[in-house]
This record gives sequence, structure tokens and C-alpha cells, in this order.
Amino acid sequence: MRSSASGRLATGLALALLAACSTPSAVEEAPSATAAAAYTIWDPYPQYDTGSEWVRLLEACGAQAGVGVERTGYDTSDLTNKALLAAQQGNSPDVLIVDNPVVSTLAEAGVLTTTAENRLDVSAVSPNLLGAGQSGGETFGVPIGANTLALYYNKDVLDKAGVDPASVTDWATLTAALEKVTKSGGKGITFSAIGTEEGSFQFLPWFWGAGANLTKLDSPEGVAAVTLWADWLKKGYAPNSVITNTQTTSWQEFATGDYAFAENGTWQLANAEKAGFPYGVIPIPARTGGPAPAPTGGEFVAIPVQQDTGRYATSQKLVACLTNGENSLKTTTTLSYIAPTEAVQQRQVAADAKLGVWVEAVKVAKGRTGDDLGTKYPKISEPMWGAVQAALSSSKPPQEAMTEAQRAAASATQ
Repeated sequence: MRSSASGRLATGLALALLAACSTPSAVEEAPSATAAAAYTIWDPYPQYDTGSEWVRLLEACGAQAGVGVERTGYDTSDLTNKALLAAQQGNSPDVLIVDNPVVSTLAEAGVLTTTAENRLDVSAVSPNLLGAGQSGGETFGVPIGANTLALYYNKDVLDKAGVDPASVTDWATLTAALEKVTKSGGKGITFSAIGTEEGSFQFLPWFWGAGANLTKLDSPEGVAAVTLWADWLKKGYAPNSVITNTQTTSWQEFATGDYAFAENGTWQLANAEKAGFPYGVIPIPARTGGPAPAPTGGEFVAIPVQQDTGRYATSQKLVACLTNGENSLKTTTTLSYIAPTEAVQQRQVAADAKLGVWVEAVKVAKGRTGDDLGTKYPKISEPMWGAVQAALSSSKPPQEAMTEAQRAAASATQ
């Protein structure tokens, strides 16, 4: 998940599903996606302007393919809706870069071609990252890169409490560390549990790390994950503000220098360097030890269905340029992502050793729409984040909250 400031994974899933079923009004039109001399690329990076490294890379790929490039950047939810509308009007862009949970929505709506149809090579991509772009046994794009979650820590706060971050290897040792920190006068851990996809994104490492499955929210493992968070709030190890925290406001709490830990992503690395205190990063621990599977953030590069199938060959060259070889390193560096292939990941760590923990986290990460959930995922995520909210606010016990969430999810996904 990208930070909320850049408007990625935490927004638009429900809107995307609604848009997939909607009919555009007579006056609504998608932006033009065809041009005689150019190939069109839509992406979810509106923060990058014409002179940015990202746009220069797109233009270089166009020049390599022998075509001009017309690029438009949209916010994630806006891009999803425009892509669905453009497909309805037979006016899709040549290349589409979308948030990974949206791939299954667009695939099931018939918007995207498969990688097999356009001979896009995904053989070197890590299977756990590729899973987010698969539906019905087919693959609908190439991951451009990935980000995920880990625990940032403030070395000064931990030193004062006598806590070695290397000792945090499971839930018990993390909770023990939080107890020591609060007893020493510090603050424990901050995270985002807001009632949106952002909250689900941050909860999933604990849910999956307990051994739970999204098809059974009220399993003992799922209830244990909610109980962990609820107990932290009751004991004062985490602030009540987590109930309304986005990932951005959670980071702002950590940046005060008062907190020992913060759950956040790769996109905060630049901010961590400017925080003014020594920091480090460790994997989010699973319940009984080892790194917990965290959800993957990041986008897929896909080729939408075109009426003029003669355009596919050049579109394939553009996608290959962005995702293969040297340009994969350029792309992931530009977007602050971890590369989707092991070969490029090794080069990233060689250039910056701090990325090592993130590479390890990405290796065990999971796609939210994986396990053949596809478009069922948003219908499960919403009751899940509602259950977390209910448990953290003490309006319902964890077991009751998750039982009701499972009932709602089962009904919605029938």
C-alpha cells in the first residue's frame, strides 16, 4: 500500500466494483485514449509532472519502441472508474498501470488482455507478487514493483527502556517490549486501524501472522489478532488515536519521537531519514515467530483490450521496457518500490543495505486478492475493518465482532 498522500491502495475498491456495474450517463465521457501518432499510458502517479524521472522514462520507452507517448496521471480511484468507462466506450488506453487489487476487478469486467495473449514474460516475477494480478487461472499484467509493511523503531526510546529490537521475534516478545517502553515513560506502538481499506491493510499482517484465512474471519486465529490489538489499547501500549489514524497520521505520531514502534511502509523511508532520531526497521512478527505475511502494495502494468489489435505489439514493447532488465531498477528506484524479481532486488540491496529488511518482507508478502478471492476481497475487507473498529472501541468483544463480520462477508460473497 502506498501512503494515503499518494492516494493508492487505501481507496477506491468499493467504488471500482460499483463502477464495474454502472452505466455511464449520456453526458459523461471518458478522456480520449487514442491519438494517431502516440500511444497512451494512464497511471496512478499524478504527483509526477512532465519533467519528472518517471515521465522521462515513459518517453524513453516510447522512443525505443518507435512511437510517441501520451501519458496521463490520475488518482487511484479516479483511474479505476475512468478505465472501466473507457472500456465501455471502446476507448481504452494502450497501456494501463493500476493498483494491484484493482486488476481482478478490471479482468472480470473484460477490460484487460492476458499476459499470454500479448506474450509478456512474467517467468522471473516472484509468484507471491504475481498472484495479485491473477484471476481465473490467468495473469493480467506485470507487477511494476511492490511495497509492504514492517515495523519502524526509535532506537533512543528502546535504549531508554532497555529493549534490544533484535529480541522482538513474535507477539509475546513484542508485547513485552511495549510493556517495558511504557514503564520507562515512553509510548509503545502506533498504527492505522481506520475504518477503510487502509485499516484492513495494516491489520492483515497480524491476521495472516496468526495463521488466519480471509474466508473465515471468526476463526480462533482471526479473533486472536483482533484481541492482540484491543489488549494493546486497553493496556495503553497503543493510543486510542489508532482508531482514526491513517498511515500518514500514524507516521506523524511516530515522527514526534515519543513512540517506540510504528507500523508503516517503504514509502516512509525518506521521512524516516529526516525524523531527527536514530531509527531501524524490523519485520512484523508472526504470532509464534518469524516474519508475518504482509499485504503487497504496488501496481501492475497491463494492456487493455483494443478494437485495433494491431496496436498490441507496440504496447507489449512499452510494457517490456518498463518492467524488464535495467529499466526495472530505474522504475522501482523512481517509485520507491522493491523490484518484483530477485535479480533486481539483489541489486537494490547492494546499492542500499537499508532495503534488505524490505526485500525480506516482500518475499513473504501476499496479494489481498490472491487465493482466488478476486473481487470478493473488498466484500470481506469492509466487514473485517468494521470488526476491528468495534473491538478497539470496546463496543463489541473481539469474538462477537468477528463473528458478525464473517456473517456479513459470507452473505456478500455468495
